[in-house]
Parts: sequence; structure tokens; C-alpha cells
Amino acid sequence: MNITKTICASALAAILAGAALCASAQVPNGYPADYQKIIDGAKKEGKLVIYGATDSKATQPLIKDFSAMYPGISVEYNDMNSTEVYNRFISEAAAGGTTADVMWSSAMDLQMRLASDGYALKYKSQESGKLPAWAMWDDQAYGTTFEPAAIVYNKRLVDPKEVPKTHADFAKLITTEKFRDKVTTYDIEKSGVGFMFMTQDAREFPGFIAMENAFGVAKVRVQSSTGTMLERISSGENLIGYNVLGSYALVRAKTDPSLGVVMPSDYTLILSRVQFINKNAKNVNAAKLWMDYLLSARGQTVIANDSKLFAIRADVKGETTSAELIRVIGAKNVKPVPVHPMVLQFLGQAKRMAFLKQWKESAGKK
Repeated sequence: MNITKTICASALAAILAGAALCASAQVPNGYPADYQKIIDGAKKEGKLVIYGATDSKATQPLIKDFSAMYPGISVEYNDMNSTEVYNRFISEAAAGGTTADVMWSSAMDLQMRLASDGYALKYKSQESGKLPAWAMWDDQAYGTTFEPAAIVYNKRLVDPKEVPKTHADFAKLITTEKFRDKVTTYDIEKSGVGFMFMTQDAREFPGFIAMENAFGVAKVRVQSSTGTMLERISSGENLIGYNVLGSYALVRAKTDPSLGVVMPSDYTLILSRVQFINKNAKNVNAAKLWMDYLLSARGQTVIANDSKLFAIRADVKGETTSAELIRVIGAKNVKPVPVHPMVLQFLGQAKRMAFLKQWKESAGKK
């Protein structure tokens, strides 16, 4: 069971905030002068509540920098898995109680369901002109990162000649005896991002049914989090993992010599953590500040170089950026999942149940 963790601005920042409130924070360069009204409104609110599926460790640099930019606004970040983010928000909204000001999740389809169902505030971010067209929907939902779905393997136990380069290679590899009970991926019933990745594979990969059957032969072991998959691959309990979030895997691999990371050369799915402002946000001005900050060059630089989540903006420099990933993988092999209601194709009750039924029958998940 996941435990909700809350991150707040430090006590020192809170003490210093009192003095800072007397002076107005600077309107960012290039923003209209009347943006000061949003800043002043946010300071009166004094708080921002975010529900997110991004690891607390990755959000800390962002919250610290945002608090430095806008002192006097306490940030409460609630870290959950992607399905918990959705379920908690829905239940609280239905009850008419207090809930998040901002929703930020890697389960793009669940985020788009909420946005298209009318839960998102229409707000044209000051930074929208710097984002790719596929990463925005109707001035409501915005992609914030550019993260690959990767294949991760144990370098000590998997021979370099065995390492798959494509999805077809992977499907063939895991049918061999060596990989029986040694393959892991997301539990697509419990993980929103896992379900989305697998349904996107069904759209992109002609050999998807054969790959499902290969998972069955391998007696795939499923997990609800990337961290658990990485731990089990590193220890050798599993030899290889599929559709692992590449942002987390690449950071871990830098300090863990047991882990190897592959971006499939036939196509690599790209996830973007989708963010929207709650239409009924209690702290709506603070939410607008956070939205613009996260999409700004300053926020995206922190995402790339401190949070290591791969910046979506093409003008941001660093190793974990969209520009660098496209250079490594190749533009034609990058398949971003669009921030658009089209990702809801498999979320209808009938289609979801049919997809899960086929997965259970073919993959025979354990």
C-alpha cells in the first residue's frame, strides 16, 4: 500500500516569507505587466496543493526553486501512484470537499479523462508558445516532460548479444527458458501509466499479440511501480523489465552498474506528465504561478538538470532534455503520446475490460 507523502516549504522559508510579503515578486521577463495581479492574488492565498505521481525526490528541487521565486506561498505536494491520484481527486471532488489545486500525473489518459470531463480550468499559460503542439489541449491540459518508455536489463546476467534492440527482439528473447519467471512490467490493472503504455503499444506495434503471448510464456511478474521493477532487476530477481519509465531508469543506472537501459530502435514511446489546474481550485492564482513556472525555461531547466525528468522544451539545455533524447533515438523513432482526448480510446468500460481480459488470457500475469 502506497503512503501519501507531503512535502512543504521549509520552516526557514516560512519565517523569511513574512518579510518577503511586503515586497512584490518580480513579474517574469516577457510576461504582461498585469501578471502582477496573479502574483499578488497568490500571495494572499499563501498556499498551493498539488496531487502528483512524480517521486517526491524529483519534485523537491522544483518546489525549492518555486518557493525562492515566489516566497510566501507554501507548497503541499502529495505523492501517490497514478491511479491513486485519479481516485482521490474524483472522490474528493464528488464529495464537494477540499482537494488539489493542481493535478500532475504520468497517467496521461486518466488526466485527459478528467480534463475532458470538465474538471480542468481553461488557462492559457504564458509559456504555451514554447511547447510542441501535441503537448497542449484546449488551454487546459499541458505536457511538462518528455520521458521514454525503456527496456531495462541486468548487465551482469544478460549477455550483450542477448540485449534486445526492438520490440520484436524483446518478444522473441523472453520466450527462451533463461527468462522464465525473470521478466517484469507494470501491473496494468493497478498502474494507470502501465495501462496507458500497453494500450499505446497495441496501437504502434504490429506484433503486439505475439508479444502478449510471449509475456505468457515468460510468466511475467508485474509490479505497480518503477522503483520496485528497478530493484528487482538490479538484484537479479528479474533479468529484464519492459515499459519502465526511462527517466527514473537512466538516473538509477548512473550509480548502479547492474542496470542497462535500451530505447527500442523501432519506436520509443514518449510520455509527458500532464498537468492541469482544478476548475474549482481554492488557490487558483498560486496554481497559475506553478503552471507557468513549470513550463518556463527556468522550471524546465530544473526539470532537466535537477529532477532528471527530461525537459519538454526544445530550447532547454542538458543531458535529460527532449532535444538530447531525440538526437540519441532519432526523430523518426520517437512516438510522443499526445496530450489529447484521443488517448481515451481504451478507457471506456467495455474497451478497458476487453483489453484487460485479453492481457490476462495471453500474458497469464502472475
